[in-house]
Order: sequence, then structure tokens, then C-alpha cells
Amino acid sequence: MKKINITKLFLVCSFVGYIGCSDEYFDVNTPSNTAEIEQLGMKDLIAPVIHSTLEGQRSAELSFGNYVQYFVSTGGGAAGQTSALGLWDQVYLYVLPNLQAIKDKAAENNATHFDAVADILIAANLGIATDTWDNIPYFEAIQGPDNNFPSFDTQQEIYDEIFNLLDGAIAKLEVPDTSVFELGSEDLIYGGNVEKWLRAAYSLKARYQLHLVNKGLVAPAEVLASVENGFTSNEDNFAMYYSDRNINPWYSEEVLARETGNLSKDIASQLVSCMNGDYYPFESGALEIDPRLPLFAQNGDADEYKGYVSGGEGEAPDGTDANTGFRTDGFYTSVDSPLILISYAEVLFIKAEAEFLANGGNETSTGSTTEAYTAYMDGVAASMEMYDVDGTDYMADGVVDVGEGALMLHHIMKEKYIHNFLNPETFVDYRRYDFSDQVFTGLEIRKEADGVDSEFAGQWFRRAIYPTTELNRNEANVLANQKEPVVPVWWDE
Repeated sequence: MKKINITKLFLVCSFVGYIGCSDEYFDVNTPSNTAEIEQLGMKDLIAPVIHSTLEGQRSAELSFGNYVQYFVSTGGGAAGQTSALGLWDQVYLYVLPNLQAIKDKAAENNATHFDAVADILIAANLGIATDTWDNIPYFEAIQGPDNNFPSFDTQQEIYDEIFNLLDGAIAKLEVPDTSVFELGSEDLIYGGNVEKWLRAAYSLKARYQLHLVNKGLVAPAEVLASVENGFTSNEDNFAMYYSDRNINPWYSEEVLARETGNLSKDIASQLVSCMNGDYYPFESGALEIDPRLPLFAQNGDADEYKGYVSGGEGEAPDGTDANTGFRTDGFYTSVDSPLILISYAEVLFIKAEAEFLANGGNETSTGSTTEAYTAYMDGVAASMEMYDVDGTDYMADGVVDVGEGALMLHHIMKEKYIHNFLNPETFVDYRRYDFSDQVFTGLEIRKEADGVDSEFAGQWFRRAIYPTTELNRNEANVLANQKEPVVPVWWDE
């Protein structure tokens, strides 16, 4: 796939003043060595906004990746409740204000494609925000300093707006932009390719539609209609690449931290057991592990990969010492690794699940249609291609190539879980299926040996609490919406 790294971004950031907020939403907070917002163009603002969007996703994953047991804290620690402050700051300090500025400038110049991309990015940020906290401030928040204490909108209202934004973006991208303003290299995702942004809008729409299927508000057929206009190959992946000048944050936080004697995370047994043959024993002697596992984890050259039990104080599922850490030069933990919002393989797994459900499938049913099975296998193939590994033996093994008559939901969700490593969307999947071990094979709730948030022992975390900074500045509205972190969000009720 084409790689557009973020070197240019930091040249832009040397003179771009982010619109930020301290005591007010959308209050201008410009350092002395930066330009005023009036001096900046849409091209100056779009790269920092894209960067903050992906960084916000990663910030959410720092907690949610522990919840879904991709990783644990050093030695097996389970995460407690989170406020996801880093995501809140990215969304409300850097992303939404700058996107509103882009939209204002786009309206002044009739730059419809810039406006459409802004709408897609707003939708993506609202999506991760509402899936994190449930009700969030938006409609009054974007009024700026005219409303310093905005009320919170319900998650249902936010979802309606996500679809409005994506549908509006699709309509704008499907016709030519008659202005003189064109996206170019400042577009860190697609380099100005309008068709790819159009497919991204449809793919994100399918993702958010899928969230509402089990609630009965969206039919699987509607998801499939969006998928048909979504990504067509790995070349469409919504990915932002780092460089040796501006290093990937997972590399910095995991690899460099470990190499300098600081705390870093370890890889959890749920992920490893899905990939090393424990939960899904390989039928062919040609395989011992999923070929993607060595791109995620390293095991100190041990004979086996043994992941850390969540909350297990360093033990593997068999009671011996765990041995898996983030790989030093892994797919996501190299200097120039990407952050990925949504990928072609995920869209294929969305299609497989929607086809499975459209055929009347459920958590325990067996067998589905040719369309569901083909999408499932195509998703595995796309994942192998994205990770650049030889998946021939893996895809031929009977534990993967089960045939449409034996296909179950857990096969689809296992492959989606593995493929979406370090993507916060997995936390949505876990909640959509109520942390079911029939859908996520082998899943067990964290052990409480480390005493993390013992008042919630035996309960899965389902949302973040609102950050203290927001409580301090908008107390009445926060308290009106705050719920315990084990309470389901609206679409999960």
C-alpha cells in the first residue's frame, strides 16, 4: 500500500497554532511563535487534525487494549477504570475545533471536498468519543465561547449525527469540487485521492451501522449496502505512517521504554492463545502458530509463545511463567509503523458478520451462506496481505477453512480480533456480544489478584468515566450523565 508518512506534519506544526480550549470549548489558545487562525488555510490545518485523530484512537487503546486482553501492564496487570483523558483532550482540544475552522473556511470558498473530509473526520472522532463515554457534548460545544457549559447529547443523537455527517460527505465527494482548493500531500492518509475518501466514508458508515444491528435499529442488509461501496483493497486502508524522524508512539512507549529499563506492557494470553494453537489447535503439521503472531510479540527465543493472564501476576494459562512482550521491530512497534483507523480486512469481517446475521445466525448457530463464508475467508486473506506474511498453510488448515456448513460466529470474530490488534474497535465488539466466550473463544474476565478497582470485581468495564478536568469545568452536565464504568452504553443496553 502507498505510505504517506507524517514528516510534513511537523513542518506544518512548526507554525500552525492549534485552536485549543482551557476553560472554554473552542477558545483560541495560540502560542506566541505561531500564526493566528485567520492566517491559516485549510491545508495548514488538515494534517495536524488527521494526526490528532489517529493519536486519539491510540490513546483510547491504552486502556481498551488491556480490557480486551491484547496486552497487560508489566508482568500481567489488569487495567482498572479509565477516564480516557488523552482521547478527550485530542477530540475537544485539537480535533473538533480545528475541523470546525476547516469547515468555516471551506464554506467561505465553496471547497466541498475539504468540507467532506472534515465531516468524515468529525464522524470518526464523534464515533470513538461516544463509544467511549456514551453521552458527550457536541451540538452546544461547537457553538464556541457562546456556550461555556454545553449540555451533553445522547449517544442516539450522536449516532444520528455520525450518519448525517457521513451521508453528507458521500454526497459531496460523489460530485466534482468546482473550487480551486484540492487536497494534496497535506492529506496524510490518501494524498488527496477523493475516491479513497469516498470509500472510507462508506466503510466507516458500515462500521457504525453494525454497532446498531443487535439493538434492532439497523438491518444487516443496510450494513451490506454500505460495504459494497467501501474499501476494495489494502490500498484503501485508513493508515498514517510514521518515520525515523517522527517515530511511532507504540514503538516509543513499548520498545524504547523497555530498552531503557522503563515499564512497558506485555502481550496477553487471550491474544496469544487464539494464535498459538491453544484455543484453535491446528490440524496440519505444517503449522505451530499463526504467522502473524511473530509480528506482534516476541518470546525471548523460547520454544512456545505463552501470553500473560490478565491480572495473573506473570503467569501463563498453564500456570508457568509467561514470556511474551511487544516485538521490537513489529508491525505496529517499529519506528515507522502505522496507526490504522479502519482497514479493508475489517470491512470484509464486517461483511462476513452481517451476512451471517442476515441469514439468521446467532452466537451459537452453525452454518451460513456462501456469501458469509467467502467474506470471512477473503478477510483472512486481506489480513495476511496487509501483514505481509504467507498465509497459505494457515488458510488451508481445517481450523480456519471450516467450510460454510460449519462456519460459526466465533470463527469470524476470532479473525477480526486478531486482525484488529491495537484497534479500539475491538472493545466495541466485546461489548456488542456481552463479552461472550461463545463468540470470543476462551475469554475469561481478569483475575483480581492485583486488586485493581476491587469494587468492580467480576464485572467487565463497559465505558470510561468523564475526565476530572471536564468535571471541574462543567460539573452539572457531567454529573447528569456520569455512570459507573460497568454500566452499558446506549447501544449496548
